[in-house]
Amino acid sequence: MNETEFEIKRIKDLAQASYTQNRYTFSKFLSAEELTLVDQIRSEIKHVDYSFFGGHEMCERQIVRFGSFETLGYEEDFPITTLLIEPLIDKFSDNLSHRDYLGAIMNLGIKREVLGDILIKDKRAYVFCLDEIADYLCSELTRIKHTSIKISKIEGDIPELERKLEDFDILVTSPRIDAVVAALTKLSRSQASLLFREKKVLVNNRTCENNSMMLKESCTLSIRGYGKFIYIGEGGRTKKDRVFVKMQKYV
Repeated sequence: MNETEFEIKRIKDLAQASYTQNRYTFSKFLSAEELTLVDQIRSEIKHVDYSFFGGHEMCERQIVRFGSFETLGYEEDFPITTLLIEPLIDKFSDNLSHRDYLGAIMNLGIKREVLGDILIKDKRAYVFCLDEIADYLCSELTRIKHTSIKISKIEGDIPELERKLEDFDILVTSPRIDAVVAALTKLSRSQASLLFREKKVLVNNRTCENNSMMLKESCTLSIRGYGKFIYIGEGGRTKKDRVFVKMQKYV
């Protein structure tokens, strides 16, 4: 059994356990590729209600929860804790990257599957993790590179992560996704096609390898290394029949 087959079996087992035992079941944090697998087998797990959440609307890594209030008669939250990591002394802190935060956490022996997204705002990072490892991280992670840090648990809304969008238009030959990606990245169509093969293009937090698909209004488009966008729809056309496409970018 290869890794993909194992992941599909694990998802099916969670769905069946929820259905037969009348309880909520939860996956670990799933990558975009793994979330795509869930979509691919949706016809086989349609007898169970399920939903996705990563701790915040901006999160790409998400947990799938099997069960719902309608079928089980009670509610159970996703087992996600939000941690705020910030320097003890701001003026002496490094400018830490996503790799720095992730590497420091993984060096504690933490598996990637128990960690969600790491969202960085200036010198602060919000880390989404399973409840089961939150206390361990708070007590054991005290330094990242040369920066001494402190960690606290966050509950409720996070104003710093509120969605901010910037409107803009791009001009493309057609609203096909490869044309849109090429325009957003300022790459040629052939260069942009490599991003699909490298699984760097996500549509609604799912890996997209179909570079000929047509985007639907209000869907999200993430291009790793370039940002996250919302496709609003077509605008007018030029005399040469090129299309104005309305977009929004997360800033």
